[in-house]
Amino acid sequence: MSESIFKALADPNRREILRLLGKRTMSAGEVASNLTIAKSTLSSHFNILKKADLIQEERNGTTIYYSLNMSVIEEVTAAVMNLFNIERSDTGKGREK
Repeated sequence: MSESIFKALADPNRREILRLLGKRTMSAGEVASNLTIAKSTLSSHFNILKKADLIQEERNGTTIYYSLNMSVIEEVTAAVMNLFNIERSDTGKGREK
């Protein structure tokens, strides 16, 4: 995993953004309405998450929608599970080796 992913995951606000986007694609305004941070700070968080390739953005007119980059999220999840010697069982739940 790249250092930018660890940097992105280190901040609780960015983890909350990822949690929100895990539910559904959201506009920047929708994400902002769920957080108590300034919009300029939110923009910085989005940039860090994009640099780590954890989120994707799509423009629709003047609105930008954000979603998780699931292929990278899956890679990160697998790498963390491997780091702690956890393997996925048939039911999708982790268990120790």
